[in-house]
Amino acid sequence: MHDRQALPRTVWALGFVSLLMDISSETVHALLPLFLTMTLGTSVAFVGLIDGIAESTASIAKVFSGYLSDRLRRRTPLILVGYSLAAVSKPLFALAGSAQLVLGARFADRIGKGLRGAPRDALIADVTPAAIRGRAFGLRQSLDTVGAFVGPLLAIALMLLLSNDVRAVFWLASIPAAGAVLVVLIWVRDPPAPATTEARPPLRAADLARLGRPFWTLTSIGVVFTLARFSEAFLILRAHELALPVAMAPAVLVAMNIVYALGAYPAGVAADRVRPSHLLLAGIGCLIGADLLLAFADELASVFAGILLWGLHMALTQGIFAKLVADRAPDDLRGSAFGAFNLATGLALLVASLGAGLIWDRYGSSATFLGGAGFAALSAVLLLSRRQKPNVTPP
Repeated sequence: MHDRQALPRTVWALGFVSLLMDISSETVHALLPLFLTMTLGTSVAFVGLIDGIAESTASIAKVFSGYLSDRLRRRTPLILVGYSLAAVSKPLFALAGSAQLVLGARFADRIGKGLRGAPRDALIADVTPAAIRGRAFGLRQSLDTVGAFVGPLLAIALMLLLSNDVRAVFWLASIPAAGAVLVVLIWVRDPPAPATTEARPPLRAADLARLGRPFWTLTSIGVVFTLARFSEAFLILRAHELALPVAMAPAVLVAMNIVYALGAYPAGVAADRVRPSHLLLAGIGCLIGADLLLAFADELASVFAGILLWGLHMALTQGIFAKLVADRAPDDLRGSAFGAFNLATGLALLVASLGAGLIWDRYGSSATFLGGAGFAALSAVLLLSRRQKPNVTPP
């Protein structure tokens, strides 16, 4: 039975690398929205702009890193450079005295994410048999998300221990990032590869055609879906709006990521057994429910109920999208496929986060989450319509 196959050591190593880097990143990100708005005096729209630019930068970098890893048939060097750049960027948050410097730090950090993301996902697909690929992506996503709730927990503890000294917390967040780089150096290896081919311009027209209609159908669904799921910074701001103390702001990401971590691996296992579109639809339903709770909440309990549903929607969708991209890409274009998918969804995230911030500043928080629910519903309609077309392979 394929369920009993052991996952490759490289998958476990990359999972623990993601765990350590997310501890570092989420320790910072859990405090960053309030650091920007309260300490540096920026608007909510600018917070959305920073997150949108950062994530779209990562997505653009993934196109080129995925292409290079396909051409070189080596993923590890780009993974190492990406994690190293992210680690080096962490002290910049502690040194930042303006929102522009925070934007610069986020830009550098996300360049690192972009350099490592597509090669890392392609490497997981390279070393994992197709029959257990959902489980492999689910494991990596689950370990990544464990780091994503340990980081905010660490932020809460350090804020209490250090008398709300945000900059000191940012300095300490650099330590697990350095640990992630060490794990890559010691344990992450490429599988044996054929001779490299001559480099050529990324994503030629012939390559785009080879990716095929199922891949582009999946990408179109991913773009519309991403317009619905703007930055988690807005979850923190919504909770603070209903009187969550600054020191406890990281509890938002703790709650979300506990659900995410617990659900990601079972969702990956399920994706190897049932049609993944069922899981995507369930995840979209959770996102709609989360947005409605957050839009109409008048107390923290309702906000946190929405946050828990937000985490569940992430568990049911993020690893599933990665599996579907891997399944729909030719082996020699797998890195490029991850890059193209992430470019499209990353640009959508830029639009979503900037738009969410502008709507918040102009019409209030409720309008922001209602808009998200509308785009989530649209993505469900698109997914259902694609499944019903006889000549289109459904996700």
